[in-house]
Amino acid sequence: MSELDAAKVTAWLGAGEEYASWVAELDTVGESEEVSLPEAAQVDALAQPLGLHDDDLAEIKATAFSAAQEPELWWLLQRCHRQLIRQMGDVDSPWLRWPHLPANLEAKGRFFYVHVFLASIPALLRYHEKRGIPAEDSWGILADLGRQIAIYRRIHGGVGGLDVQFWFSLHFRGLIYDMGRLQFNRGRVQYDEETIAAAGAPFGKGDPVLGVHIPESGPMTPEACEESFRRAKEFYDRYFPEDNYRYAVCSSWLLDPQLAEYLPEDSNIVRFQRRFQVVPGGHDGDKDVFQFVFRLINPRIEDLPRRTTLERAVVQHLESGRHWQVRSGWLAL
Repeated sequence: MSELDAAKVTAWLGAGEEYASWVAELDTVGESEEVSLPEAAQVDALAQPLGLHDDDLAEIKATAFSAAQEPELWWLLQRCHRQLIRQMGDVDSPWLRWPHLPANLEAKGRFFYVHVFLASIPALLRYHEKRGIPAEDSWGILADLGRQIAIYRRIHGGVGGLDVQFWFSLHFRGLIYDMGRLQFNRGRVQYDEETIAAAGAPFGKGDPVLGVHIPESGPMTPEACEESFRRAKEFYDRYFPEDNYRYAVCSSWLLDPQLAEYLPEDSNIVRFQRRFQVVPGGHDGDKDVFQFVFRLINPRIEDLPRRTTLERAVVQHLESGRHWQVRSGWLAL
């Protein structure tokens, strides 16, 4: 291990500026002496609270690695773990843009970040305990890991892994919590002043704000959403009172006003949209719609199913030559 350095790890990963810059960044972070991977029996014990399916549980255990057998992976694990721990609870730290590992590593590469997150659970639970956050809320958000691993397998035709490690850098730094139908992360307003003025918003760039996220967990009824917003205000006022969260923002294809052209006024999606004041601007959302509505990546339009009102609306819109957008909006808590 002592002979392994950043240059050797970069060479092992292969060509690409993405790997070189990432390894250089991790090299400045330094190694964590405390990191360890859970034993197989410990992983089994985590299966239920993390919501792991049997096939994913089996591959997690099969892809475990050690410093002696896979020193390069261990070098990366130590530094990714330390990066998470150093930024625990830091709302001003950026999302960690960790790259996907090379395809030639196969399952060990696809499950690498799962092992990083498993190794980080004890530190996260200590942070929650220090804040007074109940264990049920800790495991409520950690169960998102099993859900996303299962979604990966669905999208990739039975192949297991995880490819949203940037997203889980919120979970494992104590920045996001599950409030029932919706999830909320601690953050700051990122809109520029021109956008804020155009939207008539009562906050400024950099002010504390909660980000709203919609996991795959059942119907998005107005009652369930209302309960989530109520719980979020109560939760953050109690456990993070210093931030005084008064507003929430959401960026999603679900806020695209074009959806209202196809869906009934009393649909859950349209009623969810109407909670928000949509701000100017947006970006292409077709890929988001493919992923979140159909759980497909770059499909042919003619192959898309038309089983539900939403699916039919999506396809009709695309067949007419139009495109979906990711839009952003805000609301007062």
